[in-house]
Amino acid sequence: MITRLLALAVAISTPACAESDWNWSNDVFKPVDFHEKDLAPFLGPAAFDTRQVFEAERLPNIVVTMKGTVIVATGWKNVQVRRSEDGGNTWGDIIPIRPGINGGGLTVDEIYGDVLLFVEDQHPPAPLHVFRSQDDGRTWTEQKTTIHPNSLGHVASMSMNEHGITLRRGKWKGRLIRPSRWYGRMIYQKDFPTHYTNAIYSDDGGATWRSSEPFPEHGTGEACIVELSDGTLYYNSRRHWAPRAEDALWRWTAISRDQGLTWEQPRRSQILPDGNQNTPYGLMGGLVRLPVIGRDILVFSNIVHASSRKNGHVWASFDGGKTWPVRRQVFEGNFAYSSLDAGRPGTETEGLIFLHYEGGPQGGSTYARFNLSWILAGEKTGDGEAPAWANGNETL
Repeated sequence: MITRLLALAVAISTPACAESDWNWSNDVFKPVDFHEKDLAPFLGPAAFDTRQVFEAERLPNIVVTMKGTVIVATGWKNVQVRRSEDGGNTWGDIIPIRPGINGGGLTVDEIYGDVLLFVEDQHPPAPLHVFRSQDDGRTWTEQKTTIHPNSLGHVASMSMNEHGITLRRGKWKGRLIRPSRWYGRMIYQKDFPTHYTNAIYSDDGGATWRSSEPFPEHGTGEACIVELSDGTLYYNSRRHWAPRAEDALWRWTAISRDQGLTWEQPRRSQILPDGNQNTPYGLMGGLVRLPVIGRDILVFSNIVHASSRKNGHVWASFDGGKTWPVRRQVFEGNFAYSSLDAGRPGTETEGLIFLHYEGGPQGGSTYARFNLSWILAGEKTGDGEAPAWANGNETL
């Protein structure tokens, strides 16, 4: 506890931490094998269940804390959270945070176990409030936060992006990073070509943040980030607009080899849709890498529909997002924005995948819980093949 307080004191008192000024030491950051185990827990008997968690509001997000508590957040007018301490079997009462938009969602600090929640006053660009919980989401306190601009002078907005992550590898392991965006001139469709997604990252536990360079294609907004097993960051983004020679109907991806400072190799996905296919307007999706040592198993959520936000699916990749050979339907009815996270080794959530999405059988927002075996029993997409080890038939 003394080490923690000293570290946070230094972080909060430092107005802007450059990379040469701060790095989490190995003695406070738990090794990768604490956070990641083998594949077996995700390959039990196929399992799926679902229930409504909020009756109204919008903009869902979900994370699993270091202790295995599942936290869901939502909010279009009033941001709220709920907690489950038993892996999603039961849920506590709604915890109100403040009026505003849950555009920035949640981020778990894997060094100390704190959870950050990003709230904007209204549809951004708008003032930002960052709340911290040091008791696994039971109580939340607003903190002073500084976000520095990128090289273009742009200070990022958090609006409607997937939750952040803690980096587990490389020189800057322990770095908090989360997707963000720049709104350009306005928020209207005619101005989409001036928009871009990027990321903000913090090396002092979330007190100060720096903004990455832009995603290398404009028109993007609402993104997801995961860290692959070699330390490469995989970025997956909604895209509202693209030049005629390109395509905004499908997800766009890029990678970072410098732990979130810059993004390169932009590509249009050949298999992951970006919302209903009668418009390039797109749809926020969820993304998570399963905590399996040495494997890059990713799960993505969005919809399969020609004209409406319906028919929610999840896709699985076994090569870090290069191919997506299998998908499975979650719900055929209303399904809009979504968020994903995975269970923590050594907790009741181990081996499970958690989804929070707008819509569902009762409306509002819905929580679903399933495992990899359940996804593998879905339909083949024709985009590659699931490897034998994905079914537990080979070992590392």
